[in-house]
Amino acid sequence: MTGGKGPLAGIRVLDMTTVLLGPYATQLMAEMGAEVIKLEAPEGDVIRLIGPMRNRGMGCMYLTLNRGKRSLCLDLKREEGRAAAREVARGCDVVVTNIRPAAMKRLGMDAASLRAAHPRLVYAAIVGFGQAGPYGKLPAYDDLIQGLAALPHLTQRQGSDTPRYTPLALADRVTGLHTLTAVLAALVERGRTGVGQEVEVPMFEVMASLVLGDHLTGLTYDPPLDEGGYPRLLSPDRRPYATRDGYLCAMIYNDAQWRRFFAAIGEPERFERDPRMASHTTRTQHIDAIYAELGEILATRTTAEWLEVLGQADVPCAPAHTLESLRADPHLNAVGFFQEEEHPTEGKLVRMAAPVRFSAHGDIPRAPTRRLGEDGPDILREAGLDAAHIAALAESGAMVMPR
Repeated sequence: MTGGKGPLAGIRVLDMTTVLLGPYATQLMAEMGAEVIKLEAPEGDVIRLIGPMRNRGMGCMYLTLNRGKRSLCLDLKREEGRAAAREVARGCDVVVTNIRPAAMKRLGMDAASLRAAHPRLVYAAIVGFGQAGPYGKLPAYDDLIQGLAALPHLTQRQGSDTPRYTPLALADRVTGLHTLTAVLAALVERGRTGVGQEVEVPMFEVMASLVLGDHLTGLTYDPPLDEGGYPRLLSPDRRPYATRDGYLCAMIYNDAQWRRFFAAIGEPERFERDPRMASHTTRTQHIDAIYAELGEILATRTTAEWLEVLGQADVPCAPAHTLESLRADPHLNAVGFFQEEEHPTEGKLVRMAAPVRFSAHGDIPRAPTRRLGEDGPDILREAGLDAAHIAALAESGAMVMPR
């Protein structure tokens, strides 16, 4: 499907994941050249039904998260379906799953069962919580993990009237990136030892490490020096600043940038005169007042005027995009981030290019997102099943193909 191009060319991945977290991790693998086989149940991944869409089962989020993958649909409630899945797994380098470990064991597709016959296999189990802890068997979704990792608490400390989730599937995306990193590390080690391993990627622990990396602060010490929380990030005025006609993002961080900012507004002496500006430490201590005053200054001119003034002064700034203006961003369009695709069943689409580029490979080709079960017979044939066996699976309903 990828034409054997990319740093992961030759790596075959069985993707037994649904919704967003796992499919995002395996999408990144596909974009790096891996052959990814997405195994779905007869009803398909539920994210196929998240619209808008032109045809049922080909929702917009599914199209984005599963591009470049092959599609296999087996009924794992049937023994013949499970047996076929195990044959496919035997020919893979990596299995990625976010199905609960107990369910994978019942299917005979847990790490111990698969690796007994295939010791080179890298088996990545994405779980809500580390299985050794008391939360190990609990269900996990992005919203639950955001709450457990204190993200809504932080929004309230920043000034929100109520605790709020971050308005994107942050826990899913970050854990997906950790899954990719862990799989690549296990493949590197397999290259040295010839032996694979099981990798556990727990959402809660991943997000706890992410949040506390910024906000453990005084809780680092025993006894604590404060109640935790990085003041600059929690300042209620850390937000896009209102200008005369819109909003502006400005990040004035170090001494040189503050000096250039005050010079640009005609008050070069202000940096030296204000004791709050003496160091990064003092600015952090007074960050709420400093950001509030900055907001008052930026409200005096238009966004375009500030972009011109601050740009000339080499003070970091940017417009605050909407989703529509982000789609029209001149930089993204200049680098070819948005690409047109003519999908065989869904018509003209806009897709995003892989953001990471490899000098040895150039553009890595990606096939259009597949309909449910579209590649099933070919995948099973490659796994060693003969034509009669494949036909029997289709006849019994253990394998599903597009109508």
